Amino acid sequence: MQVAVGAIVREDGRYLLSRRRADAHQGGRWEFPGGKIEAGETPETALDRELYEELGIRPLIIRPLISIAHRYPERHVRLHVYRVESFSGTPEPREGQAFDWFDETALCALSLPDANRGIVAALRLPDRYLITPEPDVDEARFFAGIEAALRRGVRLVQLRAKSVDEHRLRLLASGAVDVCRRHGARLMLNGRPELARVVGADGVHLSASQLQTVQGRLDLENLYIAASCHNERELVLAGRLGVDFAVCSPVRPTASHPGAPAIGWLGFEAMCAQAPFPVYALGGLDTTDIEEARRRGGQGVAAIRGLWEGGQAYARHA
Repeated sequence: MQVAVGAIVREDGRYLLSRRRADAHQGGRWEFPGGKIEAGETPETALDRELYEELGIRPLIIRPLISIAHRYPERHVRLHVYRVESFSGTPEPREGQAFDWFDETALCALSLPDANRGIVAALRLPDRYLITPEPDVDEARFFAGIEAALRRGVRLVQLRAKSVDEHRLRLLASGAVDVCRRHGARLMLNGRPELARVVGADGVHLSASQLQTVQGRLDLENLYIAASCHNERELVLAGRLGVDFAVCSPVRPTASHPGAPAIGWLGFEAMCAQAPFPVYALGGLDTTDIEEARRRGGQGVAAIRGLWEGGQAYARHA
């Protein structure tokens, strides 16, 4: 079933959600408003109709947010989700449903339909994800590189430091957390959930090989969980673990992995279509590729060189 959904945001940053009737599928849960796309409708025209029928408003400024495929035991749905940034009219419960406005923090505490989980993640994540190059002995220069990226607008950083010992990794992680906090950014640690808790990081990024070894759905309390995926099988594994987002690569050939076959934009688009969570494109990309990634159904781009100040020179030196 194809469904059009609106993440309606007002000027204070709060989102409008309505509550399903008790006798409905997954009744009693809060959800982003929208409904089934009828024959002959585009997702945009269906969204306009549904929001008027449910709430008496007309969307004026919308942009694609995410497309989510989700399989419930009794049905398979695809949500075409749009961020509604402006609308005409005053919302009212035309179908007798309860509704309210929630900020991003409150959204995370709501009981939502399973398919809506990826919408919340997409709303909270930025359109670029910096992956640090391997740090060398000059830690001051390394932290200055992170700071420079943050000053240019990066708000999500992965500390990737696989060549350092445990003691130095902990020091680097603590320092990176401090730098990110000063700029209101989030820090992910590559592959180390226990250390992420200790240093106060915001999440952990799992490698594709880690996806093969983790059993069952991960529950890391308030930590974000991300994963690297290179094919649809790894996306399925990431979904079973309950990740918040993934990175798919390589979209283009890269100097760091010269022998890896590139999936291209068509391959990236196909992987996004299968994912129930936001996906970043990685591999030979920079900020000029963000719009293309979003057009293909992605959250944005992830990069080392493309988002790092002087990244090529630093990465060669490291």
